[in-house]
Amino acid sequence: MELVECVPNFSEGRDETVIGEITDEIESVDDVELKDVDMGEDTNRTVVTFVGPPEGVKKAAFDAVEKASELIDMSQHEGSHPRMGATDVCPFVPVKGVTMEDCVEIANEVGERVGEELDIPVYLYEEAATEEKRENLATIRSGQYEGLEEKLEDPEWKPDYGPSNWNDRVKKTGATVVGAREFLIAYNIDLNTTNKKIAWDIALELRDRGRAKRDGSPDDHYWKGQIVRYGEDEFPCGECDFKGESFEEVRRHTEEEHGYDLKEFLETEYDYDVEDLEDKAVKKRGKFDHCKAIGWYVEEYNRAQISINLTDYKETNLHDVYDAAKERAREMGAEITGSEIVGLAPYDALIRSGKYYLEKMGQPTGIPEQDIIETAVQSLGLRDVADFDPEEKLIGGPTKPEDSLVEMKTDEFVHEVSRDSSTPGGGSIAALSGSIAAALSSMVSNLSTGDRGTEDVDPKLIPAADRAQELKDELLRGVDEDTNAFDKYMEAKNMPKSTPEERDKRREAMEEGLKHAVKVPMETAETSAEVLELAEKAAEYGKEDAVSDALVSAQMAYSGVLGGIANVKINLQDVHDEEFIEDMLERCENLKEEAKEKKKEIIEKVDEQFEF
Repeated sequence: MELVECVPNFSEGRDETVIGEITDEIESVDDVELKDVDMGEDTNRTVVTFVGPPEGVKKAAFDAVEKASELIDMSQHEGSHPRMGATDVCPFVPVKGVTMEDCVEIANEVGERVGEELDIPVYLYEEAATEEKRENLATIRSGQYEGLEEKLEDPEWKPDYGPSNWNDRVKKTGATVVGAREFLIAYNIDLNTTNKKIAWDIALELRDRGRAKRDGSPDDHYWKGQIVRYGEDEFPCGECDFKGESFEEVRRHTEEEHGYDLKEFLETEYDYDVEDLEDKAVKKRGKFDHCKAIGWYVEEYNRAQISINLTDYKETNLHDVYDAAKERAREMGAEITGSEIVGLAPYDALIRSGKYYLEKMGQPTGIPEQDIIETAVQSLGLRDVADFDPEEKLIGGPTKPEDSLVEMKTDEFVHEVSRDSSTPGGGSIAALSGSIAAALSSMVSNLSTGDRGTEDVDPKLIPAADRAQELKDELLRGVDEDTNAFDKYMEAKNMPKSTPEERDKRREAMEEGLKHAVKVPMETAETSAEVLELAEKAAEYGKEDAVSDALVSAQMAYSGVLGGIANVKINLQDVHDEEFIEDMLERCENLKEEAKEKKKEIIEKVDEQFEF
């Protein structure tokens, strides 16, 4: 299935009726799911998130922009967040089965339609940008709505689509920035103060664009110092006390000592002419790349916040930014009390943060993912000013079918297996056996690490517990996948067969469906065999009082191997591809012998410890 996320920001955060009419347009489009509506009264801005197939998302985005242009008058708008239009920004994000190139194409199609049909100036940004200086949203939005009339008169800022002249229509709608980008996390960090200056200070320290250098700041309150400026023959470094007699000298110093090109930084981020720097403020880079940040006061929460956009969470993650903000706040005598995620965030981002804090505490990371997520939620204080439900706020996590077997209660599942139907059957039980085995191996490893005297076994068992969790989840999915293994075959069997061509096509599809039904239990067998190896580690290095659990893990994993192999062989009976059959049978026999020998070794190891 192809999925695209769209996250339009509308310049209205106080009138629920207006936002309701806009989101009604989105929800009326088939197959498009409205995921989140985050209204901000103080910012007078609403972030809307919806997901769907490309065609549906394109229609929903255009309809929402059109409705916003009818209901929002920018000439009357006030708010603390930077903005330049009724629909301020409308990015498209690849989620599943689509590429960034696909989203660039979507951005152009929607942008062109908005410009031509709605007479709204449209600028393309990020991956869809038509030139380098338009990649950065902050650069395009510089001057905000109030500076738009002057911007439209500048040939260098001619919109990519739509009108380039200021008129009554544009006065009402403003301009819209449309683009394609990777997943952006809108993230606010909460302070225990109402002082917006402290929030701004931290924001400037964190953001990639950095800040002006200042001297003589008393008591670590940076904004109280004097801005350092370039002189006629004086070129201070923004990062340290070095001063050059020429720009090229300070540029070389910055590259050698601080690792970046000063010329590129000043031209890109501040539009400086490096040939004419006299009396301009000296700039220093911020702490993090892929980080946009401002500071503001939120009356609703009665506190200041650092408002952050993380444009690449894999390079600049939540926990590093949060910890850096805490450190800087304490230097100024303030405290970070928590944070909030606006809209949705990738599931993987919270997994990364949860593991980071677990490792920092010396706790095992080989635990269920929901526990890792909860660690991240608590460590980042994500319930400080608003509720945080991972199921509602995270996207891209594991999914289960609506009628998933693994969602059943244990007794219900056992009863279902016992009924007079072929599914769920031995293949699903084999996958469940392997999954339980992985869970036991993880348990033994976790019980045997992270304590005084476990330093020698920690490097062996901690990674084993992590891998056991991954295999546990893979095999859990296999419980349902085995039950549905014949779906492709049954779909092929129902294909038309009126002509020789249709019959050939049906026969080929049935063969592929049968091969799929073979590959599913083969994956169960091979994954269970890997669990057996983890059980061996648990038996060898685990605590003595947990080796019985390691033995049970080995036995269950062995059942997963044998059960998977048995289902491979029975499903091979109707396959016609002799080469495929031979390959599968050979893999089965090798796997069976290796697993048998491995289980025997584990039993012997455990029995040695049971001798009285």
